[in-house]
Amino acid sequence: MNKYFFIGIVSVLLSLGATAQRIAVIDTKYILSNIPEYKMLDKRIQVTSEEWQKEIDAKQATLDKMYKDYDAEQYMLTDELKKKRQADIKTKEKEIQELQKKRFGYQGDLFKERQNLVKPIQDKVYNAIQKLAVARTYDLVLDKSEGITIIFADPKLDKSDDVLRELGIKVNN
Repeated sequence: MNKYFFIGIVSVLLSLGATAQRIAVIDTKYILSNIPEYKMLDKRIQVTSEEWQKEIDAKQATLDKMYKDYDAEQYMLTDELKKKRQADIKTKEKEIQELQKKRFGYQGDLFKERQNLVKPIQDKVYNAIQKLAVARTYDLVLDKSEGITIIFADPKLDKSDDVLRELGIKVNN
């Protein structure tokens, strides 16, 4: 009997401790979308990305023309010329793949550009969140924008506007 009583008391104490945690929910996408500097840099990255895509599209159009020309002329070409054209096509394909990888691949130019331009802003937001969490003694801060799924969050737990104010950005509410 004492054993069950002890287990019951421990369970009650543990459940009381679990409910005493202070939790805040933020939305980093919302926060970043309200930072003018971030929006400007994001547009700049978008423009750069579109320019690089146009460059790749132009090379792809050239490759498509090479394919069409080869298909139309292959029956009139000597074996040596066929091999040369096929090699040229393969070289062009490889060039396009390398350019796509260089521009848009993992650790590519777009990734590096985003890191160089956006990371300082993300670090400022992270530091503001950390400062807010320490000042208000939050035990846990959840980001509802990416990666973590939150089925329900009481709107009064959302401290995104507080983070924006900490960054010195006025919020229209």
